[in-house]
Amino acid sequence: MAEPLIVLQSVCREYPSGDGTISVLKNIDLSIEAGEMVAIVGPSGSGKSTLMNILGCLDRPSSGRYAVAGRETANLDADQLSAMRREHLGFIFQRYHLLGELTALGNVEIPAIYAGEGQEKRRRTATALLTRLGMRERLDHRPGQLSGGQQQRVSIARALMNDAEIILADEPTGALDTASGEEVLRILRELHGEGRTVIIVTHDMSIAERAERIIEISDGHIVSDRKGGKTSAPVLAESAPERQQTGNSGGHILSSLREALRMALLSMRAHKLRTLLTMLGIIIGIASVIGVVALGQGTQQRVLQNISSLGTNTLEIFAGKDFGDIRSGKITTLVVSDADMLAKQPYVAAVTPTVSTSSTVRFGSKEANALVNGVSERYFVAKGTKLSSGRFFDAASVSQKAQEVVIDENTRKALFPDFPGDPIGQVLLVGTVPARIVGITQAQQGGFGSSQNLSVYMPYTAVQARFRGSLSLRSITVQVSDDVDATLAEQAVTTFLTQRHGVKDFYILNTDDIRKTITSTTQTMTILVSAIAVISLLVGGIGVMNIMLVSVSERVSEIGVRMAVGARRNDILRQFLIEAVLVCIIGGIMGILCGLSFGVVFGMLSSNFALIYSPTSIIAAFVCSTLIGIVFGYLPARNASNLDPVAALAN
Repeated sequence: MAEPLIVLQSVCREYPSGDGTISVLKNIDLSIEAGEMVAIVGPSGSGKSTLMNILGCLDRPSSGRYAVAGRETANLDADQLSAMRREHLGFIFQRYHLLGELTALGNVEIPAIYAGEGQEKRRRTATALLTRLGMRERLDHRPGQLSGGQQQRVSIARALMNDAEIILADEPTGALDTASGEEVLRILRELHGEGRTVIIVTHDMSIAERAERIIEISDGHIVSDRKGGKTSAPVLAESAPERQQTGNSGGHILSSLREALRMALLSMRAHKLRTLLTMLGIIIGIASVIGVVALGQGTQQRVLQNISSLGTNTLEIFAGKDFGDIRSGKITTLVVSDADMLAKQPYVAAVTPTVSTSSTVRFGSKEANALVNGVSERYFVAKGTKLSSGRFFDAASVSQKAQEVVIDENTRKALFPDFPGDPIGQVLLVGTVPARIVGITQAQQGGFGSSQNLSVYMPYTAVQARFRGSLSLRSITVQVSDDVDATLAEQAVTTFLTQRHGVKDFYILNTDDIRKTITSTTQTMTILVSAIAVISLLVGGIGVMNIMLVSVSERVSEIGVRMAVGARRNDILRQFLIEAVLVCIIGGIMGILCGLSFGVVFGMLSSNFALIYSPTSIIAAFVCSTLIGIVFGYLPARNASNLDPVAALAN
């Protein structure tokens, strides 16, 4: 003789209480044949709900044997119990336990999603079930838009979605009015008429009398097992849907991923403020990283440009032992021949002698103090100076001590503020020496000293003869060849001039050293501020974890429902992990947009400075936001997947 569909032998269920335990079920022996309609009745606290939880594989007995369709539940792990619920059991709850974010159709589809059923087929089956239950016009309504009776019909359709052979109804009419309750009981009898096993848990004896068999439980014991008052079971007008087959694992994974993604989006939309607060830390952190790196690179490039305005890879040789040497003015050993000999060295690209003096420059009624720089024609090449108009003086001008002058932009603005046209060709009075303007340089950005000083450039021979009355030089500017290290060139120049002078009576300013020092400083500052931004990312990640933990606690009931209809632990883990990752990815994208927007706003406010964005930093920030979702979302997701279905449903 075949074993009954459900068999319980000496089943006990105990719960810890203080130092001891409480026995809720005591040596329950029960068997239920396939196709029976059974009512389990008893007062509150009698153990009937605990018995139903064990029958529904939501809970395990502390001792004893429980078998469903010949399978011993004690030998099944959590996922196998989920499969048992998914393939054999359908739950109808007193409080419906519908998911508020989903429509009626979406709620009914959930068991088939976890069974790996294709979207088109499960939608067709869910629609057919709701239509049979009189819900054709309510397919797209959410639970809040349905009456209690309509919600219970959706719950019944969900229980039938995978063609469950055992229907477990926990106080199915407890939250309904009389008319709706009668309608639900009629549906249950019709399902029984199809050959399904229906088990109703109730405290109402009048409802229990509708069943074929009444099992009365009191204080954890079965005190009565008798026939009910039911005489016949009507049959639904339409045939039952074809038995669903569990989809392949690949189909299940794809379906569950799509479902998890959809549920994440629905949950985020339903809790917009919570979602925004969760994302805020990520947005700020990502925007900070991108903005700081862009600011650091922009600053570094600007500093290098400013240093380049002093001369590209240049050495400035000055008379004196070192900076601040009070005797430097009396040292006259730095002469033009030194510059001429240096120009012949293989590591030198260009050399220019330099003398300087301060003088008054005058044009018409305009007068100003300016620095008069006596230089050679190679000076402008060595310094990387650009023309805005006119020309530079040439070697012939230098040899002829020509009274030609190149003025800078500041001088042009000071002496020719309202001058019509270009002042090229005009005669400027430098001190008492008239000089014709042959060129105007572009504004020099940065450099050392004030960029607002007025500077004019004349052949150094003219300045020596007409202003200084001496052949000594203030300095020599050496442009080092691009393929030569500036430090090695400095050492070679030092050795060369020391040998020529017999003593080291000069010092060298290496602009490449300055560039390296400032670059190193800007890089250090960038790393420092980037570290602060990374810390803000970590704080944002912890915020994600905290909010997700709160989300898990708020959605315990939803998790319980999903487990009851067949969700595996991995399904729950996957759903919450995808939600956390999705929050971080969206937050990362928003953070990138905020970082780029900062650059646009900064560019509008500052015309002479631009942020330089690094694609590497943007990609790294996005990857970082995804990893934050995985790392900080895992703990809440794991907590959700490890919830006890019974405890979750009790919330």
